[in-house]
Amino acid sequence: MRGYLVAISLSAVFLYYVLHCILWRTNDYGVTPMDMKQRSKIQPCSSKPAFASLLRYHQFHPFLCAADFKNTVSFYGSDKFDLPYGIRASATYFRLALSKLQNCGLFDEFDNVPCKKCVVVGNGGILKNKTLGEKIDSYDIIIRMNNGPVLGHEEEVGRRTTFRLFYPESVFSDPDHNDPNTTVILTAFKPLDLKWLWELLTGGKINPNGFWKQPALNLIYKPYQIRILDPYITRMAAYELLHFPKVFPKNEERHLEVESRSQKSIIIKSCLANFEGKGQLLNVYFVNFQLLLS
Repeated sequence: MRGYLVAISLSAVFLYYVLHCILWRTNDYGVTPMDMKQRSKIQPCSSKPAFASLLRYHQFHPFLCAADFKNTVSFYGSDKFDLPYGIRASATYFRLALSKLQNCGLFDEFDNVPCKKCVVVGNGGILKNKTLGEKIDSYDIIIRMNNGPVLGHEEEVGRRTTFRLFYPESVFSDPDHNDPNTTVILTAFKPLDLKWLWELLTGGKINPNGFWKQPALNLIYKPYQIRILDPYITRMAAYELLHFPKVFPKNEERHLEVESRSQKSIIIKSCLANFEGKGQLLNVYFVNFQLLLS
């Protein structure tokens, strides 16, 4: 379970990077700006974010699309890695799931406001009694993870959610938690995650075998709300941000490495928190890069 939380949190952080690459147009390699504009309808921002020097990654669309799936995974080398870092051995499941989704866009086609401010909000108890809900809601893009509740905690965590990353074992199943204005993003860790999504979208029956705990047996979100995260994001977050080894020694257990990197991520969070010059620290998994803008 800890490995899942580490990976999905890293993905959220790297998604934050990607959004700034797109919204602020700081990188000029990877997918061309014209291609990105056609997809997301986002106007370029005239200035750069305060931490532009940190944005060393390719500018690319964060969600997979059925129309250019083959070209995209080939361009970024995702066809050479297995999940959660690529699509090798899982391409069929990716195509099945993508075929049932109605949209792969970043924002609504009519949303062309440039220079958006983003915040990643974690699920930790440190937010309790901080009354930061209004502050969190003041951001243009609010990224949350898993089934961290908003309902009933609005004063502490805010009311709005732009993006919510999830996997089958962590997604809401109670319709009361569905915000129709939220885009939910499947972060696939295994082929079964994609099969699970496809089964739910086609009215199939879910077999809970193979999941680390029982997955959601119903889907409260509509197909237009659902996206599938490009595994390239998870791969770059692991290799470039936390420097996960690409090959584990045979005598070393993978979960021990995950735990040590998790501890390192806490150190990263603490260090970057020192950049905050004013205001209260918003609780996030690993880091709230927005602090660098203040």
